[in-house]
Amino acid sequence: MHQHILRLSTTGKSFTNITAKIEAIVAQSGVETGLCSLFLRHTSASLVIQENADPDVLQDLANFMAKLVPESANYIHNAEGADDMPAHIRTALTHTSEQIPISRGQLLLGTWQGIYIWEHRQRSHIRELVVHIA
Repeated sequence: MHQHILRLSTTGKSFTNITAKIEAIVAQSGVETGLCSLFLRHTSASLVIQENADPDVLQDLANFMAKLVPESANYIHNAEGADDMPAHIRTALTHTSEQIPISRGQLLLGTWQGIYIWEHRQRSHIRELVVHIA
């Protein structure tokens, strides 16, 4: 087993491609066949495995989520700003964890799949991601 905690900087409301960082940790682990579990330790950002070739896909996802969970709604929880409660809802609708099989020392992602942290807040944050390989 191998475990690593990554501290990653995000920019406001964006997708941060972390695929290469995760692949490097898998390679360092020495695990040939196993499972890579990812857990994002936050409630206003999420993990997604998504298209890595055409950035329009990510933009369409962001546009859809903005319509689905608008910041202009009258939320009760707004202690950290108008984007706080919508970020929590967006995280609840997506994932804070993912699992990817490992074979021959490599993640078994599909050809067009990348791993992203989806920042739901307006400003940048430092996010912690637990990478557990077994």
